[in-house]
Amino acid sequence: MSPEDRIRSQLVFLYGEQTAQAAWTEMARRLAAFRELHPELSRDVCLPEERLTQRDAILITYGDQFQEPGVPPLRTLHEFLRARLGGAISGVHLLPCFPYTSDDGFSVVDYCQIDSGLGTWEDIAVIAGNYRLMLDAVVNHVSRRSSWFEGFLAGREPYSDYFITGDPGTDLSMVVRPRALPLLTPVETASGLQHVWTTFSDDQIDLNYASPRLLLEMTDVLLHYVAQGAELIRLDAIAYLWKEVGTACIHLPQAHAVVKLWRAVLDSVAPGVMLITETNVPHAENISYFGQPLPGGSTDEAQLVYNFSLAPLVLHALQTGSAERLSQWAAGLAAPARGATFFNFIASHDGIGVLPARHILNEGEIQGLVDQALAHGGRVSYKDNPNGSRSVYELNITLYDFLNDPARPDQEMDIQRFLAAQVILLSLAGVPGIYVHSLLGASNCQACVAATGRARSINREKHQLAALEAVLADPTSRSRQVLDRYRHLLRRRQGQAAFHPASRQQVLELHPQMFVLLRLTPEEGAGVLVLVNVSNQAQLVDVPMDSLPGELTRGKSWLDLIGGGGVAAQSGRLAVDLGPYQAMWLVPELR
Repeated sequence: MSPEDRIRSQLVFLYGEQTAQAAWTEMARRLAAFRELHPELSRDVCLPEERLTQRDAILITYGDQFQEPGVPPLRTLHEFLRARLGGAISGVHLLPCFPYTSDDGFSVVDYCQIDSGLGTWEDIAVIAGNYRLMLDAVVNHVSRRSSWFEGFLAGREPYSDYFITGDPGTDLSMVVRPRALPLLTPVETASGLQHVWTTFSDDQIDLNYASPRLLLEMTDVLLHYVAQGAELIRLDAIAYLWKEVGTACIHLPQAHAVVKLWRAVLDSVAPGVMLITETNVPHAENISYFGQPLPGGSTDEAQLVYNFSLAPLVLHALQTGSAERLSQWAAGLAAPARGATFFNFIASHDGIGVLPARHILNEGEIQGLVDQALAHGGRVSYKDNPNGSRSVYELNITLYDFLNDPARPDQEMDIQRFLAAQVILLSLAGVPGIYVHSLLGASNCQACVAATGRARSINREKHQLAALEAVLADPTSRSRQVLDRYRHLLRRRQGQAAFHPASRQQVLELHPQMFVLLRLTPEEGAGVLVLVNVSNQAQLVDVPMDSLPGELTRGKSWLDLIGGGGVAAQSGRLAVDLGPYQAMWLVPELR
């Protein structure tokens, strides 16, 4: 089925035959115009499985993460990347860089303008010229200060059906929410008091995709991002996109249909551009956004989905000193279809979600994560449940301070523990997403929480470049130590085909305190044996050579890509000593 046929099919599913025909006529006109303006976007597109390789690692950052007087922050960001990261990363995920009114950018006023406080589209183009650019499409909601919502309040067309209204007397108890706030917000309109749907806050008004006009408008927004150089588009909060009273209003078939439609749109006019879905939910629900396999490879929804279960499981392993839960989960992790892969991350601008760990960790183990976050100066955010109760939604804390007690620092051990988590992230099949604060070993910003009153601000501190550079100039500082060692890991990873997102992985459950992973090239002629000691004690692990496939069994000596040095195989076994939180990437010397 052609991309155009797929678009028409989803329009019929969403709106019925008659309305779909009119929507398709308008959609086809817009796609033709875009294709004429940007013919280069449909030429020389590589195979789906080669669009991302082991050389890809994506930095997650705000546009104003690094600041200096009189310089647009986007330019300062680019200069920091050039000076401090060189070729260590391949891509940059710019968190929302548009005019906004709240939530650090996720309440967008104008989707197609760059916040004047950050810079211009020209500054974005410079970044896109040197890195693979990921832009946020905040598709579920818009700021109440946006022209769209102001048009709705005034009763102007075409905005009358761009938003969702409801009767406050309606039973909405089934609706799944990530916030403990009112779902309907009263607003005065030209036609009187109405209540609009607000999943996240009263400043973030949900959009109504039951309106074909709104769907066309948001499709234009995505294509604008593509025209500005985006190679990846992150669909924020996509699971909540479609609302239907009497349902949970999450993961509805119509939400999936919109993702399928947008994927088909990109396949039609810019097939090299990839979608990534952000759904902080249990694993089975999360991976449903890959969609179904297409003939010839890849899938019909997102090429990447966030691997949300990874973060709480890595935290649990390093908190308890046991890799058993992590290993069991990773061993059962099915590889996505050809051309699709996981976006692996363990820290981001948001908190550390615990929902994806439910049914993997028990309630006591999840409570253990909560207790450590609070003991280390963090916060906990909650969500409403349909039965009226609340449950933990996420931990608000920097990754460094969760893993290491700020009240009892031990810099060398703390950095080793922190980097053990990063090695796990960089080793698993998929593309690693690295939050900018992880490069610096950042601590909790309690002053940020005090200033905003929001728990998530604890992990969103911005830096004055001069002050940061003074810290990084000291080779003994924590931030410099973390950055240097992280760059080393990233550069070592790039040279190993076994770390290609599509390369096979096999978990070896050999020792309860060790995470042991084998990554193999497609031909199985080469591979990397990953060993991570998740405990604070030295450990000895025996790897039976007959547990390794193919050519790897001939490896008599193995080189550690991380620390240097080697390990020799004897009597059919590879016996490896690892210090507390030590990690190794072992490759066989087969000659």
